[in-house]
Amino acid sequence: MRTGRPMPPLTLTPAEQETLAAWARRRTTAQALALRARMILASAQGGANKAIAVELRVKKQTVGKWRARFLARRLDGLLDEPRPGAPRTITDAQVERVVTLTLESQPADATHWSTRSMAKTVGMSQTAISRIWRAFALQPHRVETFKLSQDPLFIEKVRDIVGLYLTPPDKALVLCVDEKSQIQALDRTQPLLPLRPGQAERRTHDYTRHGTTTLFAALDAKTGAVIGECRRRHRAVDFRKFLDTVDAAVPAELTLHLIVDNASTHKAPTIRRWLLRHPRVQLHFTPTSASWINLVERWFATLTEKQLRRGVHRSTRELEAAIRHYIDLNNTTPKPFIWTKTADEILASVARFCHRISNSGH
Repeated sequence: MRTGRPMPPLTLTPAEQETLAAWARRRTTAQALALRARMILASAQGGANKAIAVELRVKKQTVGKWRARFLARRLDGLLDEPRPGAPRTITDAQVERVVTLTLESQPADATHWSTRSMAKTVGMSQTAISRIWRAFALQPHRVETFKLSQDPLFIEKVRDIVGLYLTPPDKALVLCVDEKSQIQALDRTQPLLPLRPGQAERRTHDYTRHGTTTLFAALDAKTGAVIGECRRRHRAVDFRKFLDTVDAAVPAELTLHLIVDNASTHKAPTIRRWLLRHPRVQLHFTPTSASWINLVERWFATLTEKQLRRGVHRSTRELEAAIRHYIDLNNTTPKPFIWTKTADEILASVARFCHRISNSGH
């Protein structure tokens, strides 16, 4: 037999049910509000305060409090009441002016706004400008680059190459091939000062050049292993010799699909003649201005970051030895770059970007 005060019935309208369910499951909802929404949903299903408190791991009084507030003020009763504090000193009109100036103008003496120049123009503090920019995700000091391919066969080439990544053919090997040319052997003019506690590694800003080399590389898209060799020049004949190296390194029973860019060295007559003599090798050209689709470019970026950017080499021989050592280490425990997007997803993303920039007003 039930004792205590009877609980007034709690029923929800369809709109309230939908709103509370959204609050309870949305990740962006404050956790306190999500918990209150779950209390009310459970109460509407006839649950007792004590049972709801045990299920949600709160006190029975807490359930009763928010149930009563909902009955009195409905959805508004679940929201936090305004807290005491200083009133706003910046109006909505001032915020709108800052955002408009940031997006649609630039200072007379610079190409972009800074917090100081904007604060001086609108008569506000730097802190206020910084807060407004953070609220609207504005970063005038940053700039990014982009390049849209104008290749008339862009769609066909994307589908061809992405198809090789996602569903490679049987009894075949997919290799991403390219050259990293003009790699400089650089030595600092004075000895490095090594890293120590409280002090970063230091080096002179100037350097001495000791020649350049070109790395020819073929990345196995499936395993991440690399076939590579360095040559002093970057010509079609050098690329043909590298193709000989690749052909010799791959078992004869496998078909070779080589993904290459549109460099002239890849389309020279000597390369076309070589392909006629090696019918198992097929070249797949990337769209122009779309090097991002060739996975070996990502491997080149890793090589630069880990080996070249801070490396000190007193001769091209030292530089080439360092590159070969890195390739050997890579092939000891290779890790492939996993391609995840389908061709349709890539083309849809490009279409959205084109639509956005075509309607930007610039």
